[in-house]
Amino acid sequence: MYSAFGIVNSSPRNILVEGLQDYRPIGAFSFLGRYRVIDFPISNLSNSDIDRIQVYMDNNKPRSLIEHVGTGRHYNINSKSGHLQLLFSGARSWRDVYNTDIAAYIENMESIEKMHHPYVVILPNYMVYSQDFDTLIGSHISSGADITLLYHTIDNAKESCLHCNIVNLNRQKGVLSIEPNPGTAKNRNIFMDTYVMKKDLFISLVKKAAAYSSMFSLLDIVNAACTGQIEGMDLDVRGIPHKGFFAPITDFRSYYDANMALINIKEAQNLFGEGWPIYTRTNNSCPTHYMDGADIRNSIVSNGCLIEGTVENSIIGRGCVIKKGAVIKNSIILADTLIGQDVHLENFVVDKHARLIREKEIIAPVGNPGYIKRRDTL
Repeated sequence: MYSAFGIVNSSPRNILVEGLQDYRPIGAFSFLGRYRVIDFPISNLSNSDIDRIQVYMDNNKPRSLIEHVGTGRHYNINSKSGHLQLLFSGARSWRDVYNTDIAAYIENMESIEKMHHPYVVILPNYMVYSQDFDTLIGSHISSGADITLLYHTIDNAKESCLHCNIVNLNRQKGVLSIEPNPGTAKNRNIFMDTYVMKKDLFISLVKKAAAYSSMFSLLDIVNAACTGQIEGMDLDVRGIPHKGFFAPITDFRSYYDANMALINIKEAQNLFGEGWPIYTRTNNSCPTHYMDGADIRNSIVSNGCLIEGTVENSIIGRGCVIKKGAVIKNSIILADTLIGQDVHLENFVVDKHARLIREKEIIAPVGNPGYIKRRDTL
């Protein structure tokens, strides 16, 4: 076990998930009916025996994320040596061009400098994947690199991960540059916004970035180190490939696709590995009741629901009620939603506490899922 602390960063300001993000940050999004997106990075750190974790919050309605993360006890963090901190980036607007991760680190530098661990792992709160960071740190140390980046290779980059960055590598896995995905090639190495480096180097990079430009991010300063843009900065930056399930939540469609992909048991096994639990805040409610006539096919159903209708290829959150004659297909239903009698719903994301009782046919085109906002009544 290597001595390291973790930083879970907030999502970049250029990422917007329409509808859902009006009510909460991406880290607080419901995922697979039971989890929140933030559960995956924190669980990865906890399972890797990294129990000193800083979670950075932006100013976009953070209440639901704060309530969910709480003290971090439910993430199996060591109660004696471990500690989870919630840190903020200051009073800037969420979409302000100066509201960067570097600005957040500068404002919380005292908390970072207090960490006695020699290494730091930095990862995002808007990407869903599993990763053993203890193994990653070991590979980083063995390579002798100054910085190690995690990337995932995809073969559909022309239409996927268009809001993500890519890493360009040489034959020795050295990072030549980091740039936005232009969508011009099928095969790309998608940067997972995940870094491993020594704490002292991280602090040095943060201070250099802040001095160079108030709009610089950590990605900008690391890319400058790769490409030689800043005189006197020459670092050995290398990439390590990630294997398994990977889903960046960067827009509404990517959120829908990530959830729906995991209905497939083989895909789910690539994320939920044996001996690698994903922790979340528990909700003590009764089991779901399936009434006479209920028909459930290829779906994920959370606890506390009452189902009389048909559910096919869908994800049902906690405490939902689906009345007799209702049909739900290819949809994601968030917690405490009521689907009324004889309502036919297809290809939608329905936000929490919605009531679909009057409109009997609510169907979005295949490939273009619709959204029903929180607490709405149709």
